[in-house]
Amino acid sequence: MAVGAMLCVQLGLALSVGLFDQIGSTGTACLRLLFAGLLLALLGRPRRSAFTRSSLAACVALGVVTAGLTILFTEAIARIPLGTAAALEFLGPLGVALLRGRGRARGWALLAGAGVVLLTDPWQGGLDPAGVAFALGAATCWAGYILLTQRVGDHVVGLSGLAVSMPVAALVATAVAGPGLLAHVEAGRMDASVLLTGLGIALLLPVVPFSLELLALRRLTTAAFGTLMCLEPAIALVIGVVLLHQVPSVLAAAGIAAVVIAGIGAERAGARVAPAAAAGQA
Repeated sequence: MAVGAMLCVQLGLALSVGLFDQIGSTGTACLRLLFAGLLLALLGRPRRSAFTRSSLAACVALGVVTAGLTILFTEAIARIPLGTAAALEFLGPLGVALLRGRGRARGWALLAGAGVVLLTDPWQGGLDPAGVAFALGAATCWAGYILLTQRVGDHVVGLSGLAVSMPVAALVATAVAGPGLLAHVEAGRMDASVLLTGLGIALLLPVVPFSLELLALRRLTTAAFGTLMCLEPAIALVIGVVLLHQVPSVLAAAGIAAVVIAGIGAERAGARVAPAAAAGQA
């Protein structure tokens, strides 16, 4: 299920590229979040009684971060290859894992740093600097997304948290990209095929993968789940080659491998302790 979720995410991102010429990268991100917000609000049907003031605030903050993550990463893949963008974005969860770890766990940062140098190839300047900046911004949002998702998951049952955070993300995205998206509508570029494609992409990312992740987390330890998620940049590389014909250089492929290995090492060393286990140690 965890691997299926990652495949859905990367397929959704690859298919999103096809809409860039019609409604722009930011418009594509906005349309995806609008459909996802609507679907999750209908599925989750949140009730005010299910939230405390602090948990509701966390859900709203999660929605803001989700919008930032979606828009920034979509802007990144409009400028740089999918595999490279995914590896740079993965520095967010890698940073969270490193901060959780102790001693040798933080040594994985050196390997990750080497991977980033290989990916960005600064001595040749082959990558679009704006694309790299957008991917790193997405990495920061992903780190916040992880921390806020854990907080929401600890205090909100079922899909109720997503049923609040995703509509908030849709509202934020609309505030950012709405005027541009409206211009595409007025220009006649928002036809039925674009809307259906947007709906399909929203199912691939985030509706289906979020649901699969919730099911997977009920069956896997956080360490095992986190380790599996470290494979996402490698999956993005394969999807980029197969669907987008983005063949990486040897150095870029080595950089992605370094980031994946560093992520696995850091996650195994800094996995979150389960509440029950923590209580038993007290």
